[in-house]
Amino acid sequence: MGTVCPCPLLNLHQSLVSPLDKLLWAVIGLLLTIVGTFVQVSLPVPPWNWSSGEIQSLSLGVTYQIGAVLLVGCLGGKSAGALSQIAYLILGLGGLQIFAYGGGLSYLKEPTFGYLAGFIPGAWICGHLAFQKEARLEFLASSCLGGLAVIHLMGLIYLGLLALVGSLVQNWWSAALEYSIQPLPGQLVLVCLVTVISAVLRRILFY
Repeated sequence: MGTVCPCPLLNLHQSLVSPLDKLLWAVIGLLLTIVGTFVQVSLPVPPWNWSSGEIQSLSLGVTYQIGAVLLVGCLGGKSAGALSQIAYLILGLGGLQIFAYGGGLSYLKEPTFGYLAGFIPGAWICGHLAFQKEARLEFLASSCLGGLAVIHLMGLIYLGLLALVGSLVQNWWSAALEYSIQPLPGQLVLVCLVTVISAVLRRILFY
């Protein structure tokens, strides 16, 4: 008599997303991360003058970069998410100007590099959690929040290391406010956006 797996959803990603699909999602994630790095997140605000085509917008002070990291995790899973961000860091540190302020090995001295390094475990955690249960809004949202938390944790740790050096980060708390606290509201809006997009696409793709 055969046995039934008590937790079939734990193998959902492995059974429904082929290795080729994972590679495709990794490439898509890489491209979205690069493009998202340079596109600001803005929301339309009233009054809207549709007749003249003038729509006022409010910048949230963040780009779509982290949104792309979380999106590939939710859609491609942990392997695709991590692979896309490994490629992003290799290309950026290799000299391609795909980071917010350029690229190259000198970027290791940038206060924000810890957050970039956090994209790898952040995408992995998000992708891992996103396929543990059904693609429902609350589960995908918690997956994104888990990935975002890891990114910020890595970033804060790196800021602490730079603060120990002294000449790179003078005040850890001020840097934490600038790079973690201030962008957080805009990033939470991105989490909501990624959650909805991921839920819709996973329903369309039947996984």
